[in-house]
Amino acid sequence: MNRRRLIWAAVMLAAGAYLVLRIATGKMQAPVGVEGVGIWFAAFMTLAIFSFLFGDNPAYKFAEHLFVGVSAAYWMVVTFWTALVPNLFGKLFPDLVATYLMPGLKENGKAPEQDLFYLVPLVFGILLLWRLSPKAPWLSRWALAFIIGITAGLRLIGFLSSDFIGQIRNTMVPFVVLSADGGPLWGDTINNLVTLVGVTTALCYFYFSKEHDGVFGRISRVGIWTLMITFGAGFGYTVMGRVALLVGRLQFLLIDWLRLASP
Repeated sequence: MNRRRLIWAAVMLAAGAYLVLRIATGKMQAPVGVEGVGIWFAAFMTLAIFSFLFGDNPAYKFAEHLFVGVSAAYWMVVTFWTALVPNLFGKLFPDLVATYLMPGLKENGKAPEQDLFYLVPLVFGILLLWRLSPKAPWLSRWALAFIIGITAGLRLIGFLSSDFIGQIRNTMVPFVVLSADGGPLWGDTINNLVTLVGVTTALCYFYFSKEHDGVFGRISRVGIWTLMITFGAGFGYTVMGRVALLVGRLQFLLIDWLRLASP
């Protein structure tokens, strides 16, 4: 046994003895009953994920595989009952589904009318499953091409209407914002000017048909600052979201599991 394993064994023994002592003195809940087992299992899974900070290990692999497997199974069940049953089987076999699977599918005590048009998505779904077949996986390309083409077309329209045109509309703002009595609103005015300068300089940076030197080069450098501030703010927002998750897990370990602090 190498030195690292000895250190880890000593740490685990010390941690185990500490937990046993706290349970024996009644300072933390024992892994007994549904609630106790649930808290201890959640604590083990949290610590198993945190253990990856010290390197890959069997505990982390177990937690990772369990999380991926449970998530896949959960979303498969949710998708089956919220998408396939009401939107596919409920259209093809409305009476059967409304009687045995989803009584809420009935409207005014009657099941909806059968719509054989939904045989098309059923066929495409079966074609997607042929991806798993070693003999004819090319059949799934028809379904994939249809899905990707339709999705790209719908997302393009949504992107143009919500992002592209929306950004142009939000950039077309007045230089000076006036109040109801005709006086300037300096806060809104400065905000509009910063927006206009940021958008203009960022667009100049991406204009590569002209050399970035002289006055145009200085404007482009302002655009670089605008982009870096934007990326930094977005990254900071993402990090703060992850930090909030970390704080939540640490609160669970210290308050709900170890009971070292009160909520």
